[in-house]
Amino acid sequence: MKGELPEECSGLQRREFFKKSILFGAFPAAGLLTNCSDKTIEEVTPTEDLMREHGLLNRVLLIYDNCRFRLINNIPFELNILDHSAKIIREFIENYHEKQEEEFVFTCFEKKGKLMDLVNILREQHLAGRAITGQIIKYGKMPLSDFGEDQRQKLINFLEDFNRMYRPHEAREDTVLFPALREVVSPKEFEDMGYKFEDREYELFGKDGFEKMVAKVADLERLIAIEDLSQFTPTAL
Repeated sequence: MKGELPEECSGLQRREFFKKSILFGAFPAAGLLTNCSDKTIEEVTPTEDLMREHGLLNRVLLIYDNCRFRLINNIPFELNILDHSAKIIREFIENYHEKQEEEFVFTCFEKKGKLMDLVNILREQHLAGRAITGQIIKYGKMPLSDFGEDQRQKLINFLEDFNRMYRPHEAREDTVLFPALREVVSPKEFEDMGYKFEDREYELFGKDGFEKMVAKVADLERLIAIEDLSQFTPTAL
C-alpha cells in the first residue's frame, strides 16, 4: 500500500491516515495529516522488518568471516573495521532489533506458552551475543602494537563463536518463530506491532534508519574488499 504520508507521523497517525483515505474514497487523502513534509511509504509487516534486519546482520557476519580469515592467515587489515562492525551490531542489532524481538515477539509466545524451548534459547543467545560483542569492540580498539598472538587467537575465537551461534539463531527465527507469530496474535495486534517497530526505529535512528545502517555496512565491505558480490560466485564448475 502506498500513499503520501507526513514524515514525522507516528504509527497510530499512519494507521488513521490509511483508514481516512479509504473512508473518503481517495488515496492519498490530502489534508488529513499536517505539520509534516510529504513522503511516499510502503507498509512493511513486522516479520518482514525483522527478516530484512537479519539480512543486514548477515552482511556483518560476512565481514567477521573475512576478518577472521585474515587473522588466521596473518593478512594485515585495519582492526577498527571490526570495531565499527561490532558497534553496528551493538547499536542496531542488539539495542534495537533484539530488543524489539524480546519486548514484542518473544512475549507473545510466552503469554500463550508456545515454542517456549525455542524462545528461551533465543533469549540466552541474545545475552551471549552481547557479551561477545563487548569483547570484539575491546579488541577492535586495541593499538596494533599491543596486539600479540594471544589477543589474535582470542579474537579469532570470539568471531567464530559469534558467527557459529547467530547463523542458526536467525535461521530458526526466520523459519520457525516468525512464521508462527500470526498464530499467537490477532490481525490487529500484528498490524500494531509493525507501527511500534516503525516508531521505535524513527525514534532511535531518525528518517531512513535501516537504509543508513545498510550504507554503513556497505562502506565497511569496501574497506575489507568484499563489496563485489560476484567474487562469491564459484568459478570451478
